[in-house]
Amino acid sequence: MTKTSMTIREQTEEIERKTFHPKACLSSQSKGRLKPEKEGDIRTCFQRDRDRIIHSKAFRRLKHKTQVFLAPKGDHYRTRLTHTLEVSQIARTIARALRLNEDLTEAIALGHDLGHTPFGHAGEDVLREIYPGGFEHYEQSLRVVDVLERNGQGLNLTHEVRDGILKHSKGKGKIFSKQGEIMTLEGGVVRISDIIAYVNHDLDDAMRAGVLKKSDIPQEFFKIGESHSKRINTLVRDVIYTSQANGLKEIQMSDDIKKTTYALRDFLYANIYESEVTKREFKKAKKILFDLYDYYLKHTDEVFKEIPKETIDKKERIVCDFIAGMTDRFALMMYEKLFLPQPWLVF
Repeated sequence: MTKTSMTIREQTEEIERKTFHPKACLSSQSKGRLKPEKEGDIRTCFQRDRDRIIHSKAFRRLKHKTQVFLAPKGDHYRTRLTHTLEVSQIARTIARALRLNEDLTEAIALGHDLGHTPFGHAGEDVLREIYPGGFEHYEQSLRVVDVLERNGQGLNLTHEVRDGILKHSKGKGKIFSKQGEIMTLEGGVVRISDIIAYVNHDLDDAMRAGVLKKSDIPQEFFKIGESHSKRINTLVRDVIYTSQANGLKEIQMSDDIKKTTYALRDFLYANIYESEVTKREFKKAKKILFDLYDYYLKHTDEVFKEIPKETIDKKERIVCDFIAGMTDRFALMMYEKLFLPQPWLVF
């Protein structure tokens, strides 16, 4: 095929072959989708995945889901949506610098938290406890894109994006994946960008909320930067240069920066995520979700109008999907409607 007869997509794929790192994931070499589709003439497969995620209902709901602080009143606190956008920005910067596939990286980053519950990890804890099959938000993210979106048809994303979404989560575990554990280096970039984003913006939000003062923060953390932006810059640069130095065998940090990042994460768990202040509010949130789950198990007819008929399964699965998809404010609204007395209107 001559250059002039190539589609825009094929021209983009040709540019990728000429400019990307040999270990980057080329769009033209994707392993495909669960259900085969004809390729478009303008966008690559990963660009299409990114766009499908952005236009999904689950993505829009992220704006009203907790990052750390429950249903924050202030305008400047992070939500699950702003967290996702910060992860995407950091991941794209790293991917571009390493000559990896930025479109694939962005798609994974934008989709990685689609399965998060209302009230953050408090919601995840509730569903993990009461849903018989157990619950992990990264598995639910995959279920959202595979099954729940598009009225039960799913988004039919590529295997590379699905793998990156499923394997982004770390919890208190190791930050870095073993070589070959994640299908692509781009997935590894998102995994590390996730923690770079949250250890910095959660610290920033905690100080804004007065939960932490600057004097509470160990001085070792200021060695990587006095401000939010400087700390992110230090971590991003370290990932880029360390990964370059190892020939992109894997996405990595230097030993010193890795040690500081682990220490910062541990500090946040002890002083924010598992602090008495946070636990007190999360206890209230958990009661709301326990009660809603119990109610909808007994009234599944009220859930059917919200869950695509194509996904109808055991009632526990249906209710779990319904609860997981709620925003903070929708959960609060339904709790008030179902369990709190309403004022009488007397004329």
